[in-house]
Amino acid sequence: MKKFIKVMKALSDPNRVKMVKLLQHKVMCVCEIQSALGLAQSTVSKHLKILEEAGLITYYKDKLWVNYSLADGTDSPYAANLLGSLKHWLDEDPGLADIVEKLPTIRREDICGS
Repeated sequence: MKKFIKVMKALSDPNRVKMVKLLQHKVMCVCEIQSALGLAQSTVSKHLKILEEAGLITYYKDKLWVNYSLADGTDSPYAANLLGSLKHWLDEDPGLADIVEKLPTIRREDICGS
């Protein structure tokens, strides 16, 4: 039951749902997510930690960058199920669609330098 509640709580925040939806499209760093959502770096980091602890996302380091992506769901069947469902949900949400449309123009090299 604890894993289920953790996943549900992680997805109870609109900004965390948006982050999951963005990560469906590409691997992103904190500065890219921050730029896409217009949130403070500390806020993005806190949200990412909650999503990671719930088994919804994962990260890896590449030199100076920490890259976030969707988890494969092996840690939690609840996370796997919801990640699969979210691929088909909310694509028609106007606010989310606008953010996703801007994704190709959001590049870490332009935001933080190389």
